[in-house]
Amino acid sequence: MKIVALFFPKASIGTYLVAMAVAIALPIFAFVALLLLQLEDNQRSTLKRETAQDALALSRIIDRQLQDMATTLRLLSSSPELENGNLAAFHERTETALRDNTMFVIAVDRSGQQLLNTRRAFGTPLEKVANIPALESAMASGRIEASDVFRGRISGDWVYNVTLPRADDRVAALIITQDARDLGKLVTTEGLAAGWSAAVVDQSGHIVASTGPTHLEPGTPFDPRILPALTASRGVFQDEAIMPHMLLGYAKIPGWSWKTVIWGPIAQASILSTWRFLIIGGVALVLVAVLGAYAVARQVRTTIREIADMANRMGEGHIVSPVETSVIEANQVAIALSNASFDRSQTEDRLRFVMHELVHRTKNLLTLAQAMMRQLAKQADSVESFSAAVSDRLQGLVRSIELLTSEQWGGVSLRRVVDIHLQAFPQSREQIEISGEDFVLKPDAVQNLGLALHELATNSVKYGALSVPQGRVRFQWQDVREEDKPEALLRFSWEESGGPPVVEPSRSGFGTTVIKAHAAAAFRGTVEVDFRPEGLLWVLTAQRNTLERE
Repeated sequence: MKIVALFFPKASIGTYLVAMAVAIALPIFAFVALLLLQLEDNQRSTLKRETAQDALALSRIIDRQLQDMATTLRLLSSSPELENGNLAAFHERTETALRDNTMFVIAVDRSGQQLLNTRRAFGTPLEKVANIPALESAMASGRIEASDVFRGRISGDWVYNVTLPRADDRVAALIITQDARDLGKLVTTEGLAAGWSAAVVDQSGHIVASTGPTHLEPGTPFDPRILPALTASRGVFQDEAIMPHMLLGYAKIPGWSWKTVIWGPIAQASILSTWRFLIIGGVALVLVAVLGAYAVARQVRTTIREIADMANRMGEGHIVSPVETSVIEANQVAIALSNASFDRSQTEDRLRFVMHELVHRTKNLLTLAQAMMRQLAKQADSVESFSAAVSDRLQGLVRSIELLTSEQWGGVSLRRVVDIHLQAFPQSREQIEISGEDFVLKPDAVQNLGLALHELATNSVKYGALSVPQGRVRFQWQDVREEDKPEALLRFSWEESGGPPVVEPSRSGFGTTVIKAHAAAAFRGTVEVDFRPEGLLWVLTAQRNTLERE
């Protein structure tokens, strides 16, 4: 057993499956890797050299564009219109010269205030240039400089500036601005392998233009983990943690603060040295892998059988103890099965308790029904009247039971009990006013209060305020305190008005028994019934703990 534990320690099923896959594949991969190492080294050296050359070629293309813009600025700076201070003529001449181009010229003073902008008609009120730091840098250096990419105020797009500082006091600098997407037309991946991308990066590390599968929008920060390493005039960058299986080449644009970068996946090649060596070595390695897989499969099979045995004993109704195996997940399943067997035993005990409780409640309901039928039988003068009276009372009792069943006999809110029982008299619902703070009733209180409400409403519909359209009923409850009774009390009142004159009955029927004797006994309280001429008044004062569910 110790030897088995040594070779098969506790581990997850995934670990065992990975171990089996590794046992089969790793020797083969190692064998092929020996053949690929030298080839990969040669290919990698060639790829690095070509990548650096491609980045340099792209930098020359961008350099020509920037040099063309600088030449244009020098020519414009020496124009007679600008020398004579005729900005309107200079604006017209410049606009005409650049009509077929995607560039625009801006003249600014030392504060950065735009004196003219060929994007706008001459004389249009203009603000200061959006990129003041770039202007200040060029004026401080006295050289033509390219700015970082920024969002233009007028165009609303990403643009860049090439600034020529001047000694003229009025026109302190001339600027050529171009949309970054127009420069992007010069950035191409032609001649690069599939999957490679190219970009121009400004001094602050933001994308000026980009193309290729990994397209980056202008203004997007280039990976800050890479930029600090691009210090030479040109070269390559490779870091598996940052760019897995990828290579990056870069070149600084001479005389400018920008640089160009290209990057993409490193092509992998697979070449076999000899078929004979591959077949012999492959067969031997596959045999080793099969033997390893067989050993792993045998261990997993033993574990599954132990779990299956646990499940069978649990199905027979036993409480099972978890088995100890060498697979972590199997141990978790064994614990879960053991817990489930214990839970099932507890559930069976609860079911027996519920059945006992159901029998007890059924007996109580049958006792109540029997008492109700005996009382009604004494007062009924015909089978039809007895049947109608019994049906009516049973319907009220059924409503209470349905409420309790919907709440799994856990109690029902008082207002819901009132609403359910008064729904039996929809024609009189608008005549009844209900008020009081809601709370949850105990199951017994739901039945007993429901019986009383049903009798009060039935009596009112037949003889009282609800028998006429102008009649009104106010049903309310509130907390009360009595000095000689420290416990909390509730007072319910059913007050009728506007109905026919009330005459106290000469004998007590079933309804009177329910609303007086039964209600008082059920809630251990007192009931007052006043047959006032203007309407019946019923008042129940009971202990709150006999009604409210804790």
